[in-house]
Amino acid sequence: VLQCNNFEVIDMGVMVHCDDILKKAREENVDMIGLSGLITPSLDEMMHVASEMQRRGFDIPLMIGGATTSKAHTAVKIEPQYSNNAVVYVPDASRSVTVASRLATPSLRDDYVAGIREEYIKVRERTAKRPNNKKVLSYPDAVANKLQLDWEGYTPPVPSFTGCKTLADIDLQQLVDTIDWTPFFITWELSGKFPRILEDEVVGEQARELYDNAREMLRDIVDNKLLSARAVFGFWPANQINDDDIELYDDQGKPRAVLHHLRQQNEKPDKKPNLCLADFVAPKGTKPDYIGGFVVTAGINAEELSKRYEAQHDDYNAIMVKALADRLAESLAEYLHREVRTRYWGYSSDESLDNNALIRERYRGIRPAPGYPACPDHTEKGTLFDLLDAQAATGVKLTDSYAMFPAASVSGWYFSHPESQYFAVGKIGSDQVESVARRKGGSVKEAEKWLRPNLNYEP
Repeated sequence: VLQCNNFEVIDMGVMVHCDDILKKAREENVDMIGLSGLITPSLDEMMHVASEMQRRGFDIPLMIGGATTSKAHTAVKIEPQYSNNAVVYVPDASRSVTVASRLATPSLRDDYVAGIREEYIKVRERTAKRPNNKKVLSYPDAVANKLQLDWEGYTPPVPSFTGCKTLADIDLQQLVDTIDWTPFFITWELSGKFPRILEDEVVGEQARELYDNAREMLRDIVDNKLLSARAVFGFWPANQINDDDIELYDDQGKPRAVLHHLRQQNEKPDKKPNLCLADFVAPKGTKPDYIGGFVVTAGINAEELSKRYEAQHDDYNAIMVKALADRLAESLAEYLHREVRTRYWGYSSDESLDNNALIRERYRGIRPAPGYPACPDHTEKGTLFDLLDAQAATGVKLTDSYAMFPAASVSGWYFSHPESQYFAVGKIGSDQVESVARRKGGSVKEAEKWLRPNLNYEP
């Protein structure tokens, strides 16, 4: 977006270390730095970059954006780390041009920065005064209020195999019909449900043009195999242990790995339970159960193809490639989950749902992803990738911050119990953090680093 508006942009890519960012900024004598955070660990990394800019004597604006960020986080956590120049939250890509233009124009900059700083002071004051109306239970009380399922009257389904299975060179054509197009339009800052957005009075014409262009590029990608899709998935015998953990076994019943999950601690109305993903797996000593896991990608070659367009100064199609790769990856996750439910695990062999019902998750079972509301600890991806040997099987690798590369990748767990459901863990107390750190064999400080957005206290 900035390049299309005559800004020279040095795109360093994703998952770039602070030292590399600041070194490049010095070498190129840039006018400002922009950081985008897509996963929760990037929140702390942005604070680190800001503090390092202050320590190293930088005096240029810092722009903050991305899915995990907010004005409140920027005002409360990031701006206090860097006082040499402006720190500005940019809510979406379309606003970046206005923000950058004001920061780069001497006649506009001072008043604009002064207004931002005054606004952020008010945000910090409001945040400090905001009452916490949600009562957080003690961790033992939350565990005592766990979901109680009838394991005596339930027989866990047995998958058709245990271990791992790899699907290489997946035909992209079979992923086209299960694409969820609504997030695609959000990528381009067009709000509205697909397909209704195509007839919207305000953005309909723009949405139709964008959709036509996307379909044309998608046909080219599919027909000429410009992107590659791969998947690895597996199933393992499993049981719930320690209330909130899941122990996985090999075929001889020997422990192989332990998954550590978090439990809701907010006080619930109407006797609703405090949920944890481990609740959906049979406790050890009751019945043998199973859990699945997967890693899929449709991003092989996406970066190279996007850079080819960038070299031709075609930023529109460079963004389009990545947006379509993301949609294909999500579609592959949907496609594979259906295959798991109907064939490989087979607990819903008679399922017959159209694409709309799939998007609305009308099926039995869930596939929560590490780093998302039901299991917000990104470090659990490490166990998942080890179990599946995912990098060797798919080419997807984890960065130091547990982000996946290529970015057009999806990973998660499979739960089959008919009462399994998505939920948000929400805020947790120091007692649960201490418990999960102990169970994982790590330090409380390390656990707090990865779970910071979920903490109901300041570490």
